[in-house]
Amino acid sequence: MVRHGSALICGATMVTPTQTAIGDLRISDGVISEILFGGGLLPSDDELLIDGTGLHLLPGGIDPQCHFRDPGQPDKEDLESGSAAAVSGGITSFLDMPNNKPSITTMEGMQGKLDTAAAKCVNNYGFFIGATPTNIEQLQLAVGKPKQAISVPGICGIKVFMGSSTGNLLVNEREALKTIFDNTAGLISVHAEDEERLVERFESYKNRTDMAAHAEWRDDITALLATQLAVELADNSGHRLHILHLTSGLEADWLADRTRLPSQGGEGAIITTETLPQHLTFTEIDVEKEGTRLKMNPPIRYQRDKEILWQRIHDGTIQCIATDHAPHTLSSKLEGFPKAPSGMPGVGTSLPVMLTHAKNGMCSVEDVVNWMSTNVADCYNMTGKGKLIEGADGDVVLVDLENEVEVLDENTWTRVGWSPFRGHKLVGWPQITIVAGIPVFKRDKSTGQKGKLLVEKGQVGSPILMTPWQ
Repeated sequence: MVRHGSALICGATMVTPTQTAIGDLRISDGVISEILFGGGLLPSDDELLIDGTGLHLLPGGIDPQCHFRDPGQPDKEDLESGSAAAVSGGITSFLDMPNNKPSITTMEGMQGKLDTAAAKCVNNYGFFIGATPTNIEQLQLAVGKPKQAISVPGICGIKVFMGSSTGNLLVNEREALKTIFDNTAGLISVHAEDEERLVERFESYKNRTDMAAHAEWRDDITALLATQLAVELADNSGHRLHILHLTSGLEADWLADRTRLPSQGGEGAIITTETLPQHLTFTEIDVEKEGTRLKMNPPIRYQRDKEILWQRIHDGTIQCIATDHAPHTLSSKLEGFPKAPSGMPGVGTSLPVMLTHAKNGMCSVEDVVNWMSTNVADCYNMTGKGKLIEGADGDVVLVDLENEVEVLDENTWTRVGWSPFRGHKLVGWPQITIVAGIPVFKRDKSTGQKGKLLVEKGQVGSPILMTPWQ
């Protein structure tokens, strides 16, 4: 039985859609029931009283792109360790990808992941079903057909790998892609890299052993070509499209005036996109210093790309932030380029990284809330998520914007035990993470910087409810 709780949080600086101010917030049976600026709410005997003085109260973070490696690779992560890492970073809901072992391309596989999450997680969860060139019937069972959309709790959409992936998940031929866009409902998310260009260019880079070769090989044209094809197919079919992990200024500039939040309405296909804290923080200089710890697909690019991504997230071309949390063991990452696998952990540090950017003047705390909570819920039609408002789910996080703490590998909760942000001094570390009114994680003097889980696996967290896309 999933638990719901009741709590009264007093004296925190609350970031709501209308204002940021000190006040009290009450959660009753898992739902936000009262908000009073200036304070003055009186505690009831049946609720937990939490002193939020000196802290900021935010809606829980929602990470719309994680690879928690379950099933198949427990040495890297599973839903238990990934969920724990998430709440340590203030992430109360996540969406997980299908490139598991085996790949999740059927409703049977999807149900297996939902059952596993119910048994292992301590926060809310949703899953993508993976597209192949031949599994259109299974995709329709998950999300429906055009004008006959369905919504299954915990199923968030279809994932299409347009560039190389594991197993049978590569879908790069135009006709196969068109079949998917034309014959399904729901949301399609794409990993946009042009496979043909990757293959053609590989010969020129296959003998390089320097990390700079990675971004040169998987260049911005490779990304743009796939993004343009996905947008063309979405426009022609009217299909809802989300472009994952935008990395290049070239793509971001091309997408200007082509993207919008679903809540903004308008005619034609709704197209959204995201970027990552890594691509808003790191450049080729960091890649040269850190080597394969920063190897990922699409790659960390250049200073100019980072500057344009910041510009385009501020002007609304980019709607939200994800992590692409994709852990690999440190021993495998230390094999050097090109053998080291692509991907890195991120779900435990994304909120502090972005709140540190806010402290440093790159954005505001309210921006971070929009990009990591409100807009994510909007992009995925999530019910009850992403805002501190009465009637919303009681998924919240109290963060400390004053205390700066260095990232150390030994304080991470991901099973692989390392962070690409090691050595960075960050603010905004979650002090209490609350899911459905239940405190699930705390970090204070008694726990040390690593913090402590407060619940057992499977006790808290539910499949995310998302209204269907027609």
